[in-house]
Amino acid sequence: MKRNYWFITLGISWTVVFSGISFYWAMGGLGGVRSLGGAIYEKSLNPAPSFVVIVWITGFIKLLGVVLLSMLLVTWKNSIITRILYYVTKIVGALLFLYGLLNFVTITLSALDILDFNLDSYATFWRLTFWEPFWMVGGIFYFFSVKKI
Repeated sequence: MKRNYWFITLGISWTVVFSGISFYWAMGGLGGVRSLGGAIYEKSLNPAPSFVVIVWITGFIKLLGVVLLSMLLVTWKNSIITRILYYVTKIVGALLFLYGLLNFVTITLSALDILDFNLDSYATFWRLTFWEPFWMVGGIFYFFSVKKI
């Protein structure tokens, strides 16, 4: 498998920032949380203990991406592991990108009053200019971390 070390590094950095945001919010930080809008923002204002646990768990789940990308740096003697890492990385990258893209499309449709979402204009702006593109950029980093098997 050919590796793109530049994209692996960018992907690891992106993942650390992404999980760090979750940890910041799990510790009670509110900076940037309004930009998410909707129910997540409402729950973050007076979070139930179960909500805080979920935010912590999402932070740790996101960190699994660092493990995945770091495993690409190992030269595996077993070709099955190499193939699995290749396909898992490609699939994760595609899913991250598609998640951001589909959210971008649906939020845009909501902004055009075609769909009805519970997002104010502030959250809509930040979701379209930061959050959804952020997901897509992460997907690009993961997807292009590996080349041919």
